Amino acid sequence: MDLVSGYKGMVGLVFGNENSSSNEDSYVQRLLDRISTGSLAEDRRSALIELQSVVVESRAAQLAFGAMGFPVLMGVLKDERDDVEMIRGALETIVGALTPLEQSKGKNEVQPALMNTDMLSHEAENISLLLSLLSEEDFYIRYYTLQILTALLMNSPNSFSPGYAGKALAEFLFRLQEAILTIPRGITRLMDMLMDREVIRNEALLLLTYLTREAEEIQKIVVFEGAFEKIFSIIKEEGGSEGGVVVQDCLELLNNLLRNNTSNQILLRETMGFDGLISMLRLRGRAYSFTQQKSVLGTINLLLVGGSEADAGKDANKLTNKTVLVQKKVLDYLLLLGVENQWAPVAVRCAALRCIGDLIAGHRGNLDALASKVLGENHQVEPALNSILRIILRASSMQEFIAADHIFERFCEGNCDGQSMLASTLIPQPYSMTHASIDEDVNMSFGSMVLHGLTSSETDGDLDTCCRAASVLSYVLKDNMQCKERVLRIELESSSGALGHSEPLMHLMVKYLALASGTKHKESKSNTSGNSYIQPIILKLLVTWLSDCPPAVNYFLDLRPHLSYLLELVSDQSATVSTRGLAAILLGECVIYNKSSESGKDSYAVVDAISQKVGLTSYFLKFDEMKKSFLFSAEKSTAPSHKPLSRSAAASMAEIEDVDEQLSSDHKGEDHPILSSILPKTEVAVVPADMEQKTGESDKEYIRRLKSFVEKQCSEIQDLLGRNATLAEDLVKIGGGESSYSDQRATTGSERVQTETLRRDLKEAHQRIEMLKNENTKLESEASMYQNLAGKVESDLKSLSDAYNSLEQANFQLEKEVKALRTSGGRDVEAAKAEAREEALKESEGELNDLLVCLGQEQSKVDKLSSRLMELGEDVDTLLEGIGDDVGLPEGGEDDDEEDAD
Repeated sequence: MDLVSGYKGMVGLVFGNENSSSNEDSYVQRLLDRISTGSLAEDRRSALIELQSVVVESRAAQLAFGAMGFPVLMGVLKDERDDVEMIRGALETIVGALTPLEQSKGKNEVQPALMNTDMLSHEAENISLLLSLLSEEDFYIRYYTLQILTALLMNSPNSFSPGYAGKALAEFLFRLQEAILTIPRGITRLMDMLMDREVIRNEALLLLTYLTREAEEIQKIVVFEGAFEKIFSIIKEEGGSEGGVVVQDCLELLNNLLRNNTSNQILLRETMGFDGLISMLRLRGRAYSFTQQKSVLGTINLLLVGGSEADAGKDANKLTNKTVLVQKKVLDYLLLLGVENQWAPVAVRCAALRCIGDLIAGHRGNLDALASKVLGENHQVEPALNSILRIILRASSMQEFIAADHIFERFCEGNCDGQSMLASTLIPQPYSMTHASIDEDVNMSFGSMVLHGLTSSETDGDLDTCCRAASVLSYVLKDNMQCKERVLRIELESSSGALGHSEPLMHLMVKYLALASGTKHKESKSNTSGNSYIQPIILKLLVTWLSDCPPAVNYFLDLRPHLSYLLELVSDQSATVSTRGLAAILLGECVIYNKSSESGKDSYAVVDAISQKVGLTSYFLKFDEMKKSFLFSAEKSTAPSHKPLSRSAAASMAEIEDVDEQLSSDHKGEDHPILSSILPKTEVAVVPADMEQKTGESDKEYIRRLKSFVEKQCSEIQDLLGRNATLAEDLVKIGGGESSYSDQRATTGSERVQTETLRRDLKEAHQRIEMLKNENTKLESEASMYQNLAGKVESDLKSLSDAYNSLEQANFQLEKEVKALRTSGGRDVEAAKAEAREEALKESEGELNDLLVCLGQEQSKVDKLSSRLMELGEDVDTLLEGIGDDVGLPEGGEDDDEEDAD
């Protein structure tokens, strides 16, 4: 209710006085009342039609509707599903309320469509209700519903201030995604609409494109519902590479499903394959739009990147993708688009060249494939690498130069054989051949073209071509000592001087570096900075050349002016940050890799010169300045940029062609983007190898060894502090004697160098001590944890041992008792038997006596009966005859009697 109240207050402010209602406000209110409380269906439909017409024409009516109309129309959508006309009218009215009208001149004026978007999307139930309408059979209901959902997505990023827009869009997308996932078959309904009529299909495609951005769960469901098959089916239906915005949207949806998703890339590769993508790179007919080729190149680039950084199978998937793409002849299509076809826009050529560089990076088979490619027709053929070098040297577009330069960077990276192959063509030629036009001879070797580019400024002052050739040469020399020494021996004939005079290539590069400085000063007067990258690129070559190569350092220091110019360049405030930083690196290499013992050229002489001309503190600050520049900033975003949701997302030809101005407009007055690969991107603190825990070494021994190391370092630091104090005193004394200052200048410089060196060593030692202390604390903490754990385990073992001993004692006692029972049990058994026998005899005698008494009683009764019978005249003997004769007779006794009778 607070949101609605605030909204009504905003309506009042827009309409006029907050307490007064405008005509539009009251009119919209009356129409809504007729819709919600009307009894006649025709009157309600008429009111809805009138509301729709006023909302699409008046911004004030849009605001009024947003304040009070959504509950009414959402109620219609919920309770009147059987009335198709009412549902259509309600949806069409909501579409009108979300459609921005022509903006007025006021920049800060409230936008009703954007506020209505926020109002409608605020309730999750509204989204669920709209999604449920997608299952309706009526075409217009489904169409208007998709338009509403799409409008919500299109308006949400712009509904808020720039700082809040991203968060607001993320929250809305989350609500929409949650609503879709909670509705049964929500995604399935949207996927089914890709096979619906063209109008609905296009709306559903646009909606899915936005929903699948960085939504892994929805991506999985979409792919499971057959997204790849449906996408390529639509692309084919729309004409493939000749299609329009619908094909563009299909490729955007495909990119969302493949970006940083290894499993989806594998599924596409093993089911549909890459043929559908590669076929869109083919050029058909004479009128090429190149729009879809550029989009497909973006998709191929995603396959070359592989999965996300956290995915363990990213590298394997990336290599497999590269292998399959080259097997499908994608390298031929890329060379056609990027190198051979001169009608393609610059953006398309650049994208193709970048794809070639990524395609060969780290893949031995693809490197060999590119090295063996030959381009051209009939007799005008040359190696593909030579053609790419021509682009580098001649391209008018800086973007194209950078893209082609990227290929040689990837080709030479970790490819010693390829570097040696290219370096073998760097053969000095006569002056007339070296300075011939590149266009004169298509059969000119790679090395001849590079040397021609390096020395082109001798005739026409073309330093731009010189620096481009220097960039290529730096890749050939990088981390390859054999190539460095080979190129070091190259001497070229000079355009001036005595006949046959030649000059080392390195000395020519230093001369061109100084010439670029003079050219830059001339250009600075006219406020042009087009060649601000020339000095850094030539310095890049020299830094690469001198790195870990003492012979190259010695060659560089052969001429004293080289060192003097370099010292001036480091201190030149008019130079760019990268120029000063690279010059400082080059000076450092003259110290670190200097093996010369010749006076004036050794490392001590270089350090002394730096200290006197620049100052060691100022010198080291050059590195910090360069690290803070945009080239080395760790805050540079690598997240993919998304186009705003629009039905015209496909890039026009003007947008494709107008790309080179971005390079000159971005980072004006700063360093060129091509220099971003010169220095490492990260710094890693490394623990000395001998300080790592050895195999089989216990924690206590490791901690003891670390403590010993720290104590040794502390002792060395104390010595350094003592030496530093002594040197400081000497410096004070020397500084106090003004008369002898000129005589002691060299000594003072040397001591100043030693002082600065000791101060730096002291700082490094402190850092190492802090690092080792942290490691020591961590190890002690782990050791303490293990000791506590060992104590607990030992206590548990002791408890178990005590329990086991108790059980053994109890068992022994029981065995003892059993044994005692067994030894004494024999006598007790015999006595018990005798006692039982006596008791049995006693019991039997008692029973016998009782029986005799009973017999005696029976006998007396018999005597009494006999006497009575006799008194009655009966013969007792006759009566008793036969009674008891069979008692005790054996079986068969009766048979014997019968035989006797016979």
